[in-house]
Amino acid sequence: MGNELITIGVLAIVGGGLLVYSLMPRRQDARDAVKRRLSGKGGEQPSIIKEQARAQARENLVKKATPMLTRLIMPVSDDERNQLREKLMMAGFRQRTAQTLFLASKTACLAVGLIIGLISASALGYTTQGFIGVTLTGAGIGFMLPGFWLGFVTSSRQDRIRRGLPDILDLMVVSIESGLALDSAIKRVGEEMERVHPDLSEEFRISTRESQMGIPRSEALDNMAQRVGVDELRSLISVIAQAERFGTSIAKALRNQSETLRSKRRLQAEEKAQKTAVKLMIPLVLFIFPAMGIVLAGPAAIKLMEAF
Repeated sequence: MGNELITIGVLAIVGGGLLVYSLMPRRQDARDAVKRRLSGKGGEQPSIIKEQARAQARENLVKKATPMLTRLIMPVSDDERNQLREKLMMAGFRQRTAQTLFLASKTACLAVGLIIGLISASALGYTTQGFIGVTLTGAGIGFMLPGFWLGFVTSSRQDRIRRGLPDILDLMVVSIESGLALDSAIKRVGEEMERVHPDLSEEFRISTRESQMGIPRSEALDNMAQRVGVDELRSLISVIAQAERFGTSIAKALRNQSETLRSKRRLQAEEKAQKTAVKLMIPLVLFIFPAMGIVLAGPAAIKLMEAF
């Protein structure tokens, strides 16, 4: 029975991995398509059509498979769905299918964790209670893994945005002082900072598109702050709104905000440096001091043991 469970589990994991791999886009094919477009070769049109057909087939498979995987864990209330959508947007996932795919990944990880728990419990030969405990533990860990991964991606993205804000503000100050309006400066920032700070650049481009669609600039900036979830960006948007409301210089306000952000980042770096000494106490106490004690007191202890 144990060998059968191990075989079934391995086959299920391999099959799931192959399914996920088949749904992933082919990066090399995308590069080849770009090269074909740049070279202007028309003789390779059938391969492009085949790639489009494969992409459409993958999309159809995802649309058919994900409802079955997400039916059990789909949030019931609108508030829960909105909260999940906001979390995904903070992580940078804005696709229509992002919520469904995330829930499908939770279901898939739950199944994989359940299978791994079954295999582990069978291989270790647990009793009934231990078998159930190990299986449920594996299923729970698998179910929580996508949430941990989403939190890690969100925090990493927010850290990148915090680090890029002073550079963005400097470019906005230069653009405004050179004669550009605020809307044009925001558009220029979105275009120029794409390689250096792609996350912030994408957010500014989205804000520019919303303004071009007729949404007021203040509302577009508020939407950007809500999508990102960074306090520094919220304070920046409030500074811009106050500068426009009271008629003060936007360039001066942005420069002051940039200096404030850099000072805050410097203080955070100094705080981390001061905490380093405290964090080093743990490895010192656990590893270095015992080794030094053995080296220094070991010979004397051996001689005392031989003497008595």
